Amino acid sequence: MNMNRFIGKLRYVALVAVLLLSACIENDFPYPTVKLFITGLTVEGQVGTAMISNDDKTATVELDETVNIRKVHIQSLEVTEGGRASIPSDTVVDLSSPLRITLSLYQDYPWTIVAKQSIERTALVDGQVGQADFYPDIKEASIKIPRDQGLDNLVVKELKLGPAGSTYNGVDGVPELEWEKTRNYAFTKIRVQYSDFLDEEWTLYVNLSDIKVGISSVDVWTKVAWVHGFGLDGQENGCEYKESGTEEWIRVAQSEVTHTNSSYVARIIHLKPSTSYVCRPYSGTEYGEEQTFTTGAETVLPNTGFEDWHQNGKVICPWKEGDVSFWDTGNWGSTTLSANDNITKSTTDVWNGAASGSFAAVLGSKFVGIGSIGKFAAGNLFVGEYRATDGTNGILGFGRKFTARPTKLKGHFKYTTAAIAYTDAAHADLMGKPDTCIVWVALGDWNEPVEIRTNPKNAKYFDKNDSKIIAYGEMNCGETVSEYRKFEIELDYRSTERIPKYLLIVCSASKFGDYFTGGEGSTMWIDDFQLEYDYEE
Repeated sequence: MNMNRFIGKLRYVALVAVLLLSACIENDFPYPTVKLFITGLTVEGQVGTAMISNDDKTATVELDETVNIRKVHIQSLEVTEGGRASIPSDTVVDLSSPLRITLSLYQDYPWTIVAKQSIERTALVDGQVGQADFYPDIKEASIKIPRDQGLDNLVVKELKLGPAGSTYNGVDGVPELEWEKTRNYAFTKIRVQYSDFLDEEWTLYVNLSDIKVGISSVDVWTKVAWVHGFGLDGQENGCEYKESGTEEWIRVAQSEVTHTNSSYVARIIHLKPSTSYVCRPYSGTEYGEEQTFTTGAETVLPNTGFEDWHQNGKVICPWKEGDVSFWDTGNWGSTTLSANDNITKSTTDVWNGAASGSFAAVLGSKFVGIGSIGKFAAGNLFVGEYRATDGTNGILGFGRKFTARPTKLKGHFKYTTAAIAYTDAAHADLMGKPDTCIVWVALGDWNEPVEIRTNPKNAKYFDKNDSKIIAYGEMNCGETVSEYRKFEIELDYRSTERIPKYLLIVCSASKFGDYFTGGEGSTMWIDDFQLEYDYEE
């Protein structure tokens, strides 16, 4: 055999063997798992900030009513460092239905961008009873007027069915309308146009009604009730009330009544808890049907004087040993770095008022660790539960079940501020400035406690724009307060009707402590918290 041919065959066999062997080699070094999140989203015509839910993997943005929802300009889309999105920033997308995108690095993660858009609509006819009803899906609006007024002289005083700046039958404002009439109602067609993307035909109905004044609903709290009523356009509308079983009616002052055309909301204050009342609406000299309601109980929170503490291993806990916890702290995380670093604990330095006991809570911010190994930790106390430690970061559940509707959180505090010496990248501009303490309170209809994660890789912080929030308020202080000072946080309700499921209260010696930002030595003392359930005159 020719030696060259023999060597050639050997080389061929060797090459085939190498190829077969390489095909059988498995990857013993799998890619790491890096969870990806949308961390920021801004669009042109956006109202407020985007709501980002890491749990649902959705980013929800509210659009101004004048935005073309089918051509939304995404100005910026930020994701976890290193990740990329299937759509770029500075692009135009259709958000008339949820937009599904993919975030990718080593793995793919599906996310959804959702747009919400509402149009403020009004329609008012002379002599109208209550508010107009709008049905956008079928492009209809409905108005009631008294039966004895009749349909012969219909005067439309206000009309807005589309975005601000829309035209109606080709003109700005209220156009001339042609009515078709029956025995009990009249209707007219209206063409609504806006810009180059909205062209709709609406039908406006005017119905004859035998009811001139009434109550739509009553939102009943503990010492407060909100009466939603309606009457006649052009008359004084409001309501009266009395305790059940008594004779004298009390008229709600007009300063406590908010009017929207011929509908209104009347606020009744200084009621008794767990008590039955009767209310009745009026419009001019007309009275409507009476309605009975019962106020709620006055709920008192546990350990608001911060008297109860016990030690569980290395951790100082803000509840009595053997009891069920209501408050908790970040001590569970700080003591993993140093056994002596309970950044929240009891103190005998108390507010000396009548309600004060033997102890208060003291919250101290400091660098926790050994030498340069560790991180900044803010002294904190919150309603809820410290769930777990993720590395050296915390996983917390903010909130405890709660269904009452307080009006204020009151308490006493003092504070020593320190220059901010630790920041993350987002708060670098605060370096060297005085630290700020904070107490905030929120009520919401979440179905479970609000999860908070401080690990930057999968961070999840509390968002004051969360649609689940019913009421919110906060107190900040960025100066040293050497003696106990009273504070009052009035809750700003976004709805008087929605019933809370959870109460959140958070206190921190460093406002941006969740972002590892604050000053070494910032210290906050708090004592004798109390919920109020009434409003002042």
